[in-house]
Amino acid sequence: MTFKKYLVLACLMVCATFGDFFLKLGMNRQPHIGMDHPLAVFGVLTDPWVILGVFTLICFFSCYIASLSWADLTFIMPATSFGYVLTAILSAVVLHEHVTVSRWAGIALITAGVGFVTRGPSHTEGKGGGKHAPIPDLHP
Repeated sequence: MTFKKYLVLACLMVCATFGDFFLKLGMNRQPHIGMDHPLAVFGVLTDPWVILGVFTLICFFSCYIASLSWADLTFIMPATSFGYVLTAILSAVVLHEHVTVSRWAGIALITAGVGFVTRGPSHTEGKGGGKHAPIPDLHP
C-alpha cells in the first residue's frame, strides 16, 4: 500500500471519530428527542457542533468512497477500527464519560483483530485476474 492510501485510512479514522464526537457535543446541548416527535431532529441542525459533525462525517464518507475504489470492504472497515480507541479516549477525557473495563477489553479485542486483517492483501483478486470480483446481479 502507498503512503497516500495510508493517509486516506487515517483520514477515515479521524473524520469518523471527530464527526461522531462533534455530533455528541452538539446533542448534549439539545433537549431529548423522542420518537413521538421525530421531526424535532431537524431543529438541531442549527447547532454549530452538529453542523461541524455533519461536515466532518461528509469528509469521512468521501474518504470512504475513495477507499472502496481500491480496497475490499472487508479490509477497509476493520482497518479503520482504531477509531474506536480514539472515540473511547475522547469520551473519557473530554466528555467525562465512564468507560468500563469490559468496554476497554472489547476495544482491545477489536484492535487486535485489525492486526490479523491488515496482514492480508487489501484487494482480493476477482475471477479472470481482474482487480474486482464480479458484481452480483440483484435483479431476478
